[in-house]
Amino acid sequence: MAARILIVTAAFGEGHNSAARNFALALEELGAEAKVADPCMLGAPFSTLWLCRGYRLVTTYAPRLWYRIYQRTDGVDFSRQKFPLMRKPERKLGEMLDTFQPDAVVATYPLYPYFLERLLAGRTTRPLIQTVVTDSIEINAAWLKAPTDAWLVTDPLTADAMVRAGLPAEKVIDTGFPVNPCFSRLEPLAADAPVDPFRVLFFATPNAVQLKRISRAVLEGSANTKLTLALGKNLRLLYRTARALSKEFPGRVKIKGWTRRVPQMLNTHHLVIGKAGGATVHEAIAARCPMLVHHLVPGQEEGNLKLLEKIGGGKLTASPDAVRGAVNDMLSDGAAGWRSMKRKLAAHGRNAGAISAANYVLEKIAEKKKG
Repeated sequence: MAARILIVTAAFGEGHNSAARNFALALEELGAEAKVADPCMLGAPFSTLWLCRGYRLVTTYAPRLWYRIYQRTDGVDFSRQKFPLMRKPERKLGEMLDTFQPDAVVATYPLYPYFLERLLAGRTTRPLIQTVVTDSIEINAAWLKAPTDAWLVTDPLTADAMVRAGLPAEKVIDTGFPVNPCFSRLEPLAADAPVDPFRVLFFATPNAVQLKRISRAVLEGSANTKLTLALGKNLRLLYRTARALSKEFPGRVKIKGWTRRVPQMLNTHHLVIGKAGGATVHEAIAARCPMLVHHLVPGQEEGNLKLLEKIGGGKLTASPDAVRGAVNDMLSDGAAGWRSMKRKLAAHGRNAGAISAANYVLEKIAEKKKG
């Protein structure tokens, strides 16, 4: 009988959902039965939608306020259910345990292991609990204190940081971020690839002024740059600005809406510009695609930027002038800077995190069934 794995995620940041979806893809490729669910959205859809909207507004337009909120969570005791809004999601998770009967529960959101500890208290049999940490290096206490059988983390630096924080080394497993399994089968641009044209992929936030300024910095800085604007769910909001840019720089701007081909796009572009979200940063790393970070959420995304910097595969460029300067630096001296970043990203590896994590969980399930 195939192993059954329940993967629980939350809509508070795309990294959680991306990790969950990719984990499920890898498990299914390995012959397991995987179910992805969001107990918050299922148990309390109205309040969850409002909380998600509030989260996006605060992190985008009031990042300092979010940082204060984020810091305060370090002192919260999540082992006791003190949040009325979370009672229904916790009950929904309990229903899923009873109906799906999983061999393991994989949590990509830090609150669920606390729910599970309460829900499984007193039961004679329990599934394995595995926690996928979607942040890097700078890890919030909600992850560190989670009652779990293991923490699956993105890289050795994060593993070391968590062990130094007091976690047992044998329970902190460096699998890599669960990127789409197809990354392991795609061929990235080589470090010695031609750079004329120099293809730049820009994941835009819902800010038309920022889109215009950063795009112009890329296109005006060097005549051999071409720009792909990945607008995603912001297509309607940003299309007019993007269309004006394509007319201003004829033949040099492509506009993309929502797409499933992000892995292929990252592997065929020389550079990506975006915010320092867990999914975007680790997909760039998986594609060996150097990254410029134009925006980050204080606290939870600072570690992602730090990881890029320590690898040598990216940097913060918080203004259009910084973007222009960084692109020019990469392209100078025969693109020596860009080629060096490509080699460092290739040395770091990490393009098969979901496959590695799925193999680990399935091995642990098999061990438990034998023992």
